[in-house]
Amino acid sequence: MDIKAFAFDLDGTLVDSIADLARAANAARADMALAPLAQATVASYVGDGASSLVARTLADSHAAEYTGTALQKEAMALFDRHYKQGLSIDTTFYPQVQMTLSRLHELGFPLAIVTNKPERYTLPLLRELGVSERFEVVVAGDTLTEKKPSAMPLLHVAQALNISPEEMLMVGDSKNDVLAAHAAGCPVVAVSYGYGSNLDDLGADRVIHHFADLLEFVD
Repeated sequence: MDIKAFAFDLDGTLVDSIADLARAANAARADMALAPLAQATVASYVGDGASSLVARTLADSHAAEYTGTALQKEAMALFDRHYKQGLSIDTTFYPQVQMTLSRLHELGFPLAIVTNKPERYTLPLLRELGVSERFEVVVAGDTLTEKKPSAMPLLHVAQALNISPEEMLMVGDSKNDVLAAHAAGCPVVAVSYGYGSNLDDLGADRVIHHFADLLEFVD
């Protein structure tokens, strides 16, 4: 691969945010007189954006979809309030992430975020974690008219960085990351430690178990 830039998913790839997501989801459920969900259950509902997460945690079903019912809107408002109050209480970088991002930056590689997390959470979280200036482009779940698994976010980043999609490596933990990369024509690496499952069956160019393994593509 002739890699000239990197695009990263956020939750489950760069940061472990499930404790804060689960706290907010369960606080919203408590406000609605519903029993709390296990953290692992909430983790299984992550990946398709906040509205999907709220619909799934409200119904406690992966099949649930956000259709804008009155109950879902109430749950969304509650989740929004609770999550904004604690974006980074327990959210931490996965091992080797900060060191690897610093190394890639030192080597001159442009870095981007491509997440399905809405901008109202993504941008403040990056600031609170002290890494917002690391990324030249940030595409959140509502930045464009389409989100992953659409190719649009990755094509947007490639255009902004003035490179071809084939020269940008997408790094993520879920099927949406792999599907988006395939649709855009980007090479893609999946991390094994995130929230995704059955990664070996998704068709990533490579599955890595340690974030620093990305340096093998450039050093």
